[in-house]
Amino acid sequence: MPLALPDRRAVLRHVLLLIAALLGGGSAAIASEMTALIEQLHAGLIEIMKAGKAAPFRQRYDEIAPVIGRTFDLEAIVRQVVGPRWAALPPDQQAALADAFQRYTIASYVSNFDAYSGERFEVLPGVAAVGNDRVVKTEIVTASGQAHVLGYVMRYTGAGWRVVDVLAEGSISRVAAQRSEIRSVLSDGGGPGLLVSLRRKTAELSGGILQ
Repeated sequence: MPLALPDRRAVLRHVLLLIAALLGGGSAAIASEMTALIEQLHAGLIEIMKAGKAAPFRQRYDEIAPVIGRTFDLEAIVRQVVGPRWAALPPDQQAALADAFQRYTIASYVSNFDAYSGERFEVLPGVAAVGNDRVVKTEIVTASGQAHVLGYVMRYTGAGWRVVDVLAEGSISRVAAQRSEIRSVLSDGGGPGLLVSLRRKTAELSGGILQ
């Protein structure tokens, strides 16, 4: 027996509500996955900040390295900053540059987050969609209450969501800044010159412990 028109409308309404609930739940799960990743990064940074310079650089580096490895897609980032010339580099140079860029990135975090004065990290509510990417906004709040906004641009990979850029004050792209510098070095010295530059910067950040 066919459903009367009001019955069909009621069924359709329930189906649409079910679909909306499922889609909403999926979006919430994705947002939760991304924010959890950023909160793990924050927890790792607080740990090395509290350890401070009293702990050896290498110890802090080894502590935060796996956290950064889980949070960032550093291979995608180095390809972005090098640009079209990446494809023309020999595979051994690509591998060496990816490794050097990873070590430089980790060393930068260890060097920049080397003291604790009551700062706290906060993940702001809501995840913004930018094309296929998502942006998780956070704040670094000082003990005096001054807040600095950081946006983590996240992209889905085979290993899950990973950070592919960081936006200082919500809009200043770290990748764009690195792109300008790295491509200048690449133009002058090619792949070998860029490798030397990255290793030198890592050595300077670590006091010669790493390169």
